[in-house]
Amino acid sequence: MILLTNVNGEGIYINPEIIETIEGHTNAIITLTTKKKIVVKEKPDKVKELFIEYKKNIFSNIFSNS
Repeated sequence: MILLTNVNGEGIYINPEIIETIEGHTNAIITLTTKKKIVVKEKPDKVKELFIEYKKNIFSNIFSNS
């Protein structure tokens, strides 16, 4: 899960495995594979960065346990 901030300023955890698209300029509009849209305060590049960190963390754990 990645922690983002909704437009009300509250933290929201999103499963990055179900992110379909990320759009926007100031705020990111995230479309999930369920077609639900979530608007967060983070910029799209920040969401992408958090997604990449999430994946790196998962793969580093898999390969370090081999």
